[in-house]
Amino acid sequence: MPPSSAHPAPSDTSAADGTGKAPGWKLIGPGLVVAATGVGAADLVATLIAGQKYGYALLWCVLLGCVMKIVLVEGAGRYSLATGNTIYEGWSTLGRWTHWYFGPYIVIWGFVYGAAAMAGTGLPLHSLFPFLSVPTWGILSGLIGLALVWWGHYALFEKICAALVGLMFISMVGAALLTLPNLPDLLTGLVPTVPPGSLVNVLSVAGGVGGTITLAAYGYWIREKGWDSPRHMRVMRLDNTVAYVVTGIFVVATLIVGAELLHSAKIAVSTGDKGLLDLGNVLADRYGSWAGKVFLVGFWAAAMSSLVGVWNGVSMMFADFVGHIRGKDKDDPDSRIGGKWYRVYILWLTFPPMVMMFLGRPIYLILAYGVLGACFMPFLAVTLLWILNTDRVPRQWRNRLGSNVLMGLCALVFVALAVTELQKLV
Repeated sequence: MPPSSAHPAPSDTSAADGTGKAPGWKLIGPGLVVAATGVGAADLVATLIAGQKYGYALLWCVLLGCVMKIVLVEGAGRYSLATGNTIYEGWSTLGRWTHWYFGPYIVIWGFVYGAAAMAGTGLPLHSLFPFLSVPTWGILSGLIGLALVWWGHYALFEKICAALVGLMFISMVGAALLTLPNLPDLLTGLVPTVPPGSLVNVLSVAGGVGGTITLAAYGYWIREKGWDSPRHMRVMRLDNTVAYVVTGIFVVATLIVGAELLHSAKIAVSTGDKGLLDLGNVLADRYGSWAGKVFLVGFWAAAMSSLVGVWNGVSMMFADFVGHIRGKDKDDPDSRIGGKWYRVYILWLTFPPMVMMFLGRPIYLILAYGVLGACFMPFLAVTLLWILNTDRVPRQWRNRLGSNVLMGLCALVFVALAVTELQKLV
């Protein structure tokens, strides 16, 4: 169907700066931020355990997960650039039920995630520098995260995330190269198969490659980057694709380590963040203490990039949410990065969760977190399908057949994953 005359299609040569030149690599950034924030220790352990249990059989799931996240993040970015609205404004057009879901979710999620993120950074730091406890290192990490994002300087934040991505990439890809992967076996993993008893692992690997709520934060990060109209569509898509290609290489490296180092030797690792500590010990035993230490630095970088990304991105989402329900414009200073509600949420992520690190995990709060969290990715996929197929978006930026098929697949996978997670909670 030809594009509407009211919304002319952009030229293929249009650039982010409007000069007509092709977008340069220096423009890449928000995609790496969303990918780095989304790939946390839990995702790495899920992939590692898949490699440990099934070798390379689930490699196709890693690639499928990357494609699904490219589709969802592109959809969120396309909505923001095509309309000039934030994703929360888009959700609000679907009815007040979105407020009743998102409000409790972001508050409970922030409290529980804050404790998990600080503990996740504390584990590798305690292993590297045991003179302080895991909670103490975690609290220091949370305070550092607060200091890095408090003033809302996006350019600095993006550079920090890029540096952490580099550390993650070097450590995990280096560990994969150390194991001398078997390329013929690796290639067999590209053929979709579901080994007996692996369905939960299939869903976890495909659904866990690179983010949950932070996928929706992409529209806020591209706004801070200065991309605010359809003329930035091409560079946004390049940015998003490059980021998830890098993420895919990183997660494939994790699967290789699980397959070569753990599957062949029949070594099991723990679930949760401690599984990465186990892997560090295996690397140290096999290749020397230096290998274990390099890996722990990468583990810390993965955990810290998620912490800093959430402290920044989800705080922007909360500020937008509060401003919206208070009837404020999206450009109201209190509703933007560096504003009052942005800082309120950073404080919420940092200080109340410290109590959980010392007093344990309140069961009912954890259950609520699990239920609401399991529903978020289906919520994101279904609402994007809804929004991007209606007149909420100019005609030429709505979903086409390929986008609808892939986004529908995402919705099905995440609904199945949500059902699995809810069954485990029950």
